[in-house]
Amino acid sequence: MDTPTATFLALLLLILVCTLGWFTPRWWVARRRRKLRQQPFPAAWRTVLRHRVPLVRRMPADLQLQLKQQMQVFIAEKAFLGCAGLTVTDEMRVVIAAQACLLVLNRPTGLYPHLRQILVYPGAFAVQRTHTDGVVQREERQALLGESWSQGQVILSWYDALEGATTPGDGHNVVIHEFAHQLDQEKGHANGAPQRNRGSRNADPARWSQVFHAAYAKLRREAHVGEPGLLNHYGAQDPAEFFAVVSEVFFEQPAELKDYDPALYQELRGYYRVDPAGW
Repeated sequence: MDTPTATFLALLLLILVCTLGWFTPRWWVARRRRKLRQQPFPAAWRTVLRHRVPLVRRMPADLQLQLKQQMQVFIAEKAFLGCAGLTVTDEMRVVIAAQACLLVLNRPTGLYPHLRQILVYPGAFAVQRTHTDGVVQREERQALLGESWSQGQVILSWYDALEGATTPGDGHNVVIHEFAHQLDQEKGHANGAPQRNRGSRNADPARWSQVFHAAYAKLRREAHVGEPGLLNHYGAQDPAEFFAVVSEVFFEQPAELKDYDPALYQELRGYYRVDPAGW
């Protein structure tokens, strides 16, 4: 074989290897997920959903099926780690996964691609935070129910994750809150404007910005005067927290949110691709 031909064949082989190396992981992931979704949903998991996550019973049958399929993939792919002596059980995995997967229904691709681990504490957990007042820095110890990190972790209090699942009508759900942050963090820093390719094809970023800024300003006014309302004043801290808070209410009190701010509800309906007010 002459040198030019050998060089050409070697180059062709290199391109083939690189191409297969680039595409095989994606193809393999899709194949594995398809097999997971085709497996029967475990009876024990079905029992957990029935007793611990009553919101699922209100969902249309097709969405219930899709949720269960997403859960099977989520539980297989994401690592659950117990903290502070907690032993993670299947019940914990199912309860957390059910709530997290509500946010990613009706989407052909994407299942928190950057998320690697869910760290679960028995209850509220303490963290150290550095605060600056002018030029003075001070360390403060805070008790949290949940936290989302852009590095690929979500941290949850099991007590509060279970409480949010079993009382789905109060508008408070730490799992939905933290996983809304995960969606917001997919592009990097959370700012209350998650990637718009997660919305409907007709999503308008300018309209999203206008509607959300108006609703956020309204909540800040309510919080400033101490006026109680549908939305938790915690969401008035910044746009990222606002997005997480309204996501909780969207899934837990959809009819109330629709009455409170129809435009806000429609933007969330387009983004999450579900209409819980009709469940």
